[in-house]
Amino acid sequence: MHQRIKNMKKLFLILALGVYGLALTAQPLNRPTYASMIQTAEEQMEKKDYYRALEWYEKAYEESRDPELAILIADLSYMLRDYRDASRWYKRALRPSRRNKKAEEWQEKRFEYARSLKMEGKYDEAIEEFDKFIKNTSDPVKKELAELEKVGCEFARVAQPVENLSVSNAGKKVNTKISEYSPYLSPDNSELYYSSLNSDEIIEIDEESDEDYHAKIYKSARTEKGWAKGEALDDKINRPGYFNVNVKLSPDGKRMFFNRETVEGNVLVESKIYVSERSGSGWSAAEEVESLNGDYIAKSPAVGELFGKEVLFFVSDMDGGYGGYDIYYATYKGGGQYGDPVNLGPQINTVGDEETPFYREGILYFSSTGHPGLGGYDIFMSTWDGTRWSKPVNMGLGYNSSVDDLYFMLDKEGYTGVLASNRPAEGARSLKSKTCCNDIYNISLKKIEVALAAKIIDLDTKEPITGATVELYESKDGEMVLVDSKTNKAGNGFDWPLELDKAYMVVGAADNYEKDTVNFNTIGLLDSKVYEEVLALKPGKKTITIRREEPFVLQNIYYDFDDDKILPDAEKDLQVILELMNEFPDMVIELSSHTDARGTEAYNRNLSQRRAESARRWLVAKGIERRRIQAKGYGESQPKVVDERVKERFDFLNIGDTLTEEYINSLLPDTAKFEAAHSVNRRTEFKIIDGPTSITIEEERLIQIGNRKVDEKIKEEVKPTRKNENHENPGGNNLNPQPLNISVPVQHRPPIHQLSSLYGKKDLSGLPIMHFDERVHDFGKVKKGAVKTHVFTFTNLGDVPLEIDIATSCDCTTLDYSTAEVKPGEKGQIKVTFDSAKKDESETVDVDIYLKNIDPEIGAPIFERIQYTYELVE
Repeated sequence: MHQRIKNMKKLFLILALGVYGLALTAQPLNRPTYASMIQTAEEQMEKKDYYRALEWYEKAYEESRDPELAILIADLSYMLRDYRDASRWYKRALRPSRRNKKAEEWQEKRFEYARSLKMEGKYDEAIEEFDKFIKNTSDPVKKELAELEKVGCEFARVAQPVENLSVSNAGKKVNTKISEYSPYLSPDNSELYYSSLNSDEIIEIDEESDEDYHAKIYKSARTEKGWAKGEALDDKINRPGYFNVNVKLSPDGKRMFFNRETVEGNVLVESKIYVSERSGSGWSAAEEVESLNGDYIAKSPAVGELFGKEVLFFVSDMDGGYGGYDIYYATYKGGGQYGDPVNLGPQINTVGDEETPFYREGILYFSSTGHPGLGGYDIFMSTWDGTRWSKPVNMGLGYNSSVDDLYFMLDKEGYTGVLASNRPAEGARSLKSKTCCNDIYNISLKKIEVALAAKIIDLDTKEPITGATVELYESKDGEMVLVDSKTNKAGNGFDWPLELDKAYMVVGAADNYEKDTVNFNTIGLLDSKVYEEVLALKPGKKTITIRREEPFVLQNIYYDFDDDKILPDAEKDLQVILELMNEFPDMVIELSSHTDARGTEAYNRNLSQRRAESARRWLVAKGIERRRIQAKGYGESQPKVVDERVKERFDFLNIGDTLTEEYINSLLPDTAKFEAAHSVNRRTEFKIIDGPTSITIEEERLIQIGNRKVDEKIKEEVKPTRKNENHENPGGNNLNPQPLNISVPVQHRPPIHQLSSLYGKKDLSGLPIMHFDERVHDFGKVKKGAVKTHVFTFTNLGDVPLEIDIATSCDCTTLDYSTAEVKPGEKGQIKVTFDSAKKDESETVDVDIYLKNIDPEIGAPIFERIQYTYELVE
């Protein structure tokens, strides 16, 4: 089977390489005899001057009408991509007659006959001939190819031109009558690189001449009138004696990959990959990519990305493939070295040939004779989803023709590109037949821009609604997924750019209105369009919208003086939070507690943290996962309002003053207003930090919570400043007729970190205390893909054994720990292994540890947290 494939490859190789057209001048004859005609034709065949050989065989046939010459002429015409003549000669050779007794022996040639008809665009006739071939052939490889060719013919019969696509010849300053290859645009689209023999005539080889006839890499500049005349690169790239072809640039334009090839006649016998670095305005001397080259053909290199790493796609006939030429990739290791080649597999590669890969933003474009197509080589695309390639899709009529279409590429915007084709299109230049030689073609896609302009109005009054919110959803995998949300506090207009061929939904919402929804799609658009949608909201129950990262005050959560226990009135607010947490199971919130400015800053921060933990414990005891609630005590650091007299109090306060109610009242006669400022600052808040971007709640549900408005007469937020930081006060939350003490009793207890659920507890008897030598570890700068490890060591400072139930973290983290008892005074370890390949940005990662030990105060497991942080670098 492999030998048959190799034989086919020699026959089809001209499709990838084009026609080099190398020939020597034949000797003149006045009246050549039949024998001399045959002799001359055979001499030209030995010299691999197939054009001249074909001419002499045709002359000889006119003399003899020998059927064996007819089949030979058909094969030569097919090899030289003259499909019109090939089909005519195959038809003659395969027709049985008294003179043609070998027609039955040549039935295997019906495959090439059918392909010639197909590439003439005669799809019905081609299908008939493929059917005849399939019925009689004994070659399983060519039979499979014939079946695929039939499918391609059926597709071609109904194919319609791709809309908004323009394909035009690149012009005479680039294209010659002999083939051009591997067009590739520079990253800024200002230059076109390509390979060419740069001749309009058959190149006659003179072995004694020093003139180099091989293909070279050229560069053409874009002008207002099209591409300028190409200029050959210097001999650092174009080495004499080799065909220098298949040029491609890296996405940043700093490296050039290409092939140096050896060709005998029209048969490729050697091809190796080279790379050159940009040097100023030119290129450095090319170096062989030795880690990829071997005792096989390696061609058409193209830079891509797989699994987050740079790879080089290339084409090869190395052993172990699926057919003729297959596409492989190799991962770049740095320093010019690549890993072992990996075949892209049967989803991409076939029993035919796959050629000229190009990768852009997760999509592989390539040409193939093994997937059903319109002609010989068709251009296909396949999408990489991170683990596998999608089934290749034919790019359609326009990109593809009835003949060969290769070297397709698009610029970074995706609207401009190039390809090479031997299609008989307007402006095409060919040395012999209309389909013998490749030209370079410009590709231009009409840029269709789509946008949404939505407005929110009152359904009854038709008046604009300001302060409304609009959410934009798009269809993904059959479901509507939220992609963006906007709030317009100044007007009622909302604008978004959209994508083509997608289904969308917009939802409008405003306080005290029912939502309105509009569905539409951008499928099948041929021109730019702005979708003007009006969302008419029906007045409804009054609602309040709570948006992500927007604090919402829970004004009914009060605490006794210097205490953190939840009072019965506070449970009304927490019950509403509990209902919301159950209603939105993906919602993560921060519960924060704030104090007024009386008392020391450290004491207030400690007290507020304990109060926030109390609120969290209440919710956890009701069944809410602890990870969904972050308890944070801000102390006095984030006041809502500040009365200037609060500030004045600290300006004259000195250690030793006796602050009685009478003394305070003498300084602050408006005590009620003084206390009002403090009461606004003493508060508990919650805000959404993950999950829904906003939630809308009927105002009736929030009656118990109250509203977030404060007395507008109280001044805006100003952080209080202190002149004396040495006084201490256990932090009364009101002004009782008792003196304010300037001291805090020192409490001796095991060190408890804020990341522990035991933080703030006064009585730790009967509990394990998990004391870490280091709670937060900094890995520093981590190169993406690197794996880092750190061991967190802890000591049980409590008076009972400690047992870990489970430790969890993100999927980027692997944890290794023991669940055995750690007795008081003993140490334990948690090993953290971080895989940075699974992260795209710098962050702090939490490791949550749940103990088997129960905190009897809340009836829930004791919770501990450690963290590591890193800065991700490329």
